[in-house]
Amino acid sequence: MNCHKGIRLGKSLMKFTLLINEGPYQHQASDTAYQFAKAALEKGHEIYRVFFYNDGVNNATRLAVPPQDDRNITENWAALAKEHELDMVVCIAAAQRRGMLDADEAGRQGKDADNIHPAFRISGLGQLVEGGIQSDRLLTFGD
Repeated sequence: MNCHKGIRLGKSLMKFTLLINEGPYQHQASDTAYQFAKAALEKGHEIYRVFFYNDGVNNATRLAVPPQDDRNITENWAALAKEHELDMVVCIAAAQRRGMLDADEAGRQGKDADNIHPAFRISGLGQLVEGGIQSDRLLTFGD
């Protein structure tokens, strides 16, 4: 295979940032984004960042326990992030409104527990803007 500076057999490789606006089980958006990310990575494309916003922050909970015969979307994202070193960012404002906190934020807010899976990190909307600037495409999944 001929590879040179992001060009493979005449096809340009792309860098994507994904924006996920819907929760893991009430909408197809997260599943679709996950399948897209997996397929894009398999084709050699790069996922610069996955940004979870609005109800999409619920994808980052470490406390969900789906039935054994159902998919575990949080664990799917976590495994993909580990395998490909993905930057998985949860919007801090959207997370706080929905009771989603990492250990640092729980401490700052005087809460006695945290619930963000360690594969995800909390940050602000600036990370979404930066992802859009640094990527060839910003793809939105969900309303």
